[in-house]
Amino acid sequence: MAKLVADQIVDMLVEAGIKRLYAVTGDSLNHLNDAIRRDGRIEWIHVRHEETGAYAAGAEAQLNGLACCAGSSGPGHVHLINGLYDAHRSGASVIAIASTCATIEFGSDYFQETNTIKLFADCSCYNQIATTSEQVPRMLQAAIQHAIHKHGVAVLGLPGDIASDDARNITTSTKVYKPNPIIRPSDEEIIELAALLNKENNIAIYCGIGAVKAHDEIVELGRLLNAPISYSFRAKMGIQHDNPYEVGMTGLLGLASAYRSMHDADVLLLLGTDFPYTPFFPEKNKIVQIDIQPERLGRRANLDMGLCGDIKDSLSALIPHLKEKKSRDFLDAMQTFYKEVNQRMQTYVEDRGKEDAISPEFVAATLNKLASSDAIFTVDTGMTNVWTARYIEGTGQRMLLGSFNHGSMANAMPQAIGAALAQPGREVYALCGDGGLSMLLGDLITIVQYHLPVKVIVFNNRSLGMVKLEMEVAGLPDWQTSMLNPDFAAVAEAMGFKGFTVRSPNDLESTLTLAIHTPGPVLINIFTDPASLAMPPKIEFSQLKGFALWMSKLMLGGRYEEVLEAIKSNYKHIKDINI
Repeated sequence: MAKLVADQIVDMLVEAGIKRLYAVTGDSLNHLNDAIRRDGRIEWIHVRHEETGAYAAGAEAQLNGLACCAGSSGPGHVHLINGLYDAHRSGASVIAIASTCATIEFGSDYFQETNTIKLFADCSCYNQIATTSEQVPRMLQAAIQHAIHKHGVAVLGLPGDIASDDARNITTSTKVYKPNPIIRPSDEEIIELAALLNKENNIAIYCGIGAVKAHDEIVELGRLLNAPISYSFRAKMGIQHDNPYEVGMTGLLGLASAYRSMHDADVLLLLGTDFPYTPFFPEKNKIVQIDIQPERLGRRANLDMGLCGDIKDSLSALIPHLKEKKSRDFLDAMQTFYKEVNQRMQTYVEDRGKEDAISPEFVAATLNKLASSDAIFTVDTGMTNVWTARYIEGTGQRMLLGSFNHGSMANAMPQAIGAALAQPGREVYALCGDGGLSMLLGDLITIVQYHLPVKVIVFNNRSLGMVKLEMEVAGLPDWQTSMLNPDFAAVAEAMGFKGFTVRSPNDLESTLTLAIHTPGPVLINIFTDPASLAMPPKIEFSQLKGFALWMSKLMLGGRYEEVLEAIKSNYKHIKDINI
């Protein structure tokens, strides 16, 4: 049998390091499916929904460097979109193969025909469709290079008739190249930055995901400058550990200590961050930003200096030019405040909640205590994000994945599939909201089918908690945010999981311990307090006004019990208002 284009694709994917492909097979994708079956070197992961496959591939790419998913004509393409958006905005190197109808049918409004160029244009760094067999290897090589080096999604449109055609040899390369250049600011810029940092007294450092590979250099920078170090949610696992200068994270999910250090500093040094919430940046400080992508410089804050470079390379060049600062007054003040904030945070853990209203902070803190030091956590967008951000701690080995840039629901369970396949032997926890899990509930069976020991933890507050909070802050009565949920543990049991339900805080730790030590997939359905709030590190008057208006409208509408329950559940926040 002559080698087909589909066989050629398999060879190139294997050469690039692809171990598995996430997809739902069908029509135009069938020749690639058969080539993978005959070859045997790539595992076909049969997800129940292409969105799940895209999320799983995005998670694997963030952990292992490169991953692949596919979708067949029309609906399969559309189903990929949300997961691919998330992967692309997360900087995950993903190859997406979008198989299409036969080339002869292009432009005829054929059954399930979609224009892949238009469809994937906004969530890819490479996006082409092959119309001849000679184009495929060249396009796939370009797609792989783009995905790896531009850190995003690369889409190859593959018509069914092209996949089944005889492979053609090409004169250009089909290999994958992974150069590792040194990228840093010029010597003149390094000297200018060093002069600024040596001159000023109170310096704060804020780190994003682009800085995590420079952990040791950042700690050394903190030592030389006596600078408090804060970080984004995505950077927490990589920056928090073994860091005597850290003061927590800022943002909507963060702590007042990080917010204060950034605002009280004379100079704020932004490293590898594209943190999007401009109200959390100071306006009167001197601000310096270093980023590998120069187009990001200055789009979140008004800069005194904007420099292009890899953070590790840049700091390695900068540190020899810095003078060690003698005064620790600013650092000590910020860390004392950080200690106070952490002590107040324990209030939420100590108040464990009650029957059917367990404190979600207590749940996250308990899991943090029980999980292994190299566990992988995937977390749904929404309130579950808040509890994870504040109570799951970095160790230097733990990993945390979420939809941090795209902000989609339903990401945690699919990402856990990719994480468990990419990193076998590590504990994997999917921290799911009840709303998020409901969206892609069917792919629980994928976890069972591939015998993945994922522990799915459901923060079951019977509501769209973050949406409810947004409405409360805006002074609107929450409406259509309540969730009528199934018995998640029973559903999971029907799919082949071991299921547990926790209604009392007294049973939480023992049940989590049992679940962790139970082989195979486990789902723990935890009834958390639907009235728990998540206050940001800086509370604006408009937010307080919104809460008051919300309570007034509920009371006028006769919902007295809900107002009373919200006050009782969140009295702890009252003493945090002036943090």
